[in-house]
Amino acid sequence: GLNFSDHAEESGMDIPSEPIVFFKATSAIVGPNDDVIIPKDSSKTDWEVELAFVIGKKASYVSEEEALDHVAGYVLHNDYSEREFQLERGGQWVKGKSCDTFAPLGPWIATADELENPENLGMWLTVNGEPKQNGNSNKLIFGIAHLVSYLSRFMSLMPGDVVSTGTPPGVGLGFDPPQFMKPGDVVELGIDGLGTSKQTAVAWEA
Repeated sequence: GLNFSDHAEESGMDIPSEPIVFFKATSAIVGPNDDVIIPKDSSKTDWEVELAFVIGKKASYVSEEEALDHVAGYVLHNDYSEREFQLERGGQWVKGKSCDTFAPLGPWIATADELENPENLGMWLTVNGEPKQNGNSNKLIFGIAHLVSYLSRFMSLMPGDVVSTGTPPGVGLGFDPPQFMKPGDVVELGIDGLGTSKQTAVAWEA
């Protein structure tokens, strides 16, 4: 969370001194072009284009110098968030991050040799064709090697684990007034070298 300096500024929050960590439930994972379901009782569903990396071999207490040896590759992720659930319902952010369909991944994983520098990638997102986010991973506060090393101090990272690294400015919460998703909205996003994805918002049904 808050791992882009310009997004922290947008949010009116201080630059964190250590990475802010939260989980998303694996049940949130869907394909890159699947519909996103606006949850029951949601009024503040939001978008976040993010660069994610995939762990390739177990990482436990690894140094920053060794950290990237544990990364299998990189993937496009939309870290959908329900802001009321996340920020107004008490407890941890996971409640606003883990709704079904809130973690579209792909369309592919790019291995390290396919990306010249994952910390210098253009990132963008549009809603109904209107540009919302336009950033670059060079604004990461904590880089990928640091994140692998840092997380490995608290838990073992296992092959297949996906770690998302934060979002640039332009999330719905950051607008004045805030802008949140409604059924029928079409969200498109992409990152240099990692392709594009598109999700159409649909209302939850029993």
